[in-house]
Amino acid sequence: MTAVTAPDRIEVRLQELSQLFNSMDPTPFHHKDLDPDAEEFITSWAQELPREGEFEILIHLTGGNTPPDAEGVAREALGNYFSYRALHAQREFRHLMQRGRQSLVIGLGFLASCLLVAEQVGQHAAGPYATILRESVIIGGWVAMWRPLEIFLYDWWPLANRRRMYEKLGRAAVRVTTT
Repeated sequence: MTAVTAPDRIEVRLQELSQLFNSMDPTPFHHKDLDPDAEEFITSWAQELPREGEFEILIHLTGGNTPPDAEGVAREALGNYFSYRALHAQREFRHLMQRGRQSLVIGLGFLASCLLVAEQVGQHAAGPYATILRESVIIGGWVAMWRPLEIFLYDWWPLANRRRMYEKLGRAAVRVTTT
């Protein structure tokens, strides 16, 4: 038997629902961008919550002018917005991996060239300057591998985590309360 856990709650307090949306965006509410401050607030709160489990977004409206369909509008708008952001993060991830593969091919080609040049220097020249040149060329070849290794070892983690967070926010339960 598995225990069902309550979703992690993100609470937002607003005067009216329109504060959630970017006022410069002329599209209807369910397609509007979120206000940058509202997005930052929600995502920073989501980043503080545990990775496992789901989210619930609770919007407290303190103004008196609450539309009757506020919860449906908020649910659809937040779902659409964060689902779009998840797709955007997935696209960024794909582009990063593509850049990583291209960098890897270029880096490996450059490293192979450097190793061949170093071998030629070692065969045709002797002395301390030849040794310095040979080692410098080898080091230069390995430095060319820095960026692909950085991409494949470190750069993809934040994008993958952000995508997962946006996916969870996109499917979060949304409730609206009025006070």
